[in-house]
Amino acid sequence: MPLNVRVEDGRSLTKTLVLEGRLDSESVGALDEALDAVLASAVQVVVFDLTKLEYITSAGLRSIFRAQKAMHARAGKSLLLNPTPQVKKVLEIVRIPELGTLFKDLEELDAYLDAMQKKAADGE
Repeated sequence: MPLNVRVEDGRSLTKTLVLEGRLDSESVGALDEALDAVLASAVQVVVFDLTKLEYITSAGLRSIFRAQKAMHARAGKSLLLNPTPQVKKVLEIVRIPELGTLFKDLEELDAYLDAMQKKAADGE
């Protein structure tokens, strides 16, 4: 199955990239194209929804790391949501969970984003 990438607007200054299928060297161009458009905007939070991502290679990881680096440079966040078991295993191997960016479901992500916005509103 090829990669399907859909960009969704969510909260203010947040974009979600919904990935479905296989993310490998043949399909990474679709992600990079969508990611370039997202990163060209004023976005402060990029969410990768991995609920339907079946497979990921180092090519896909490079794109995710590129987004993390770009968001870090603008004091933003790059977050991963609900990876499938096989994708989660790859993320654990490359130590993504240690970066604090992996969320098991939408409720956990929303709670984190709410807390982050409250901190910003309180001037912290």
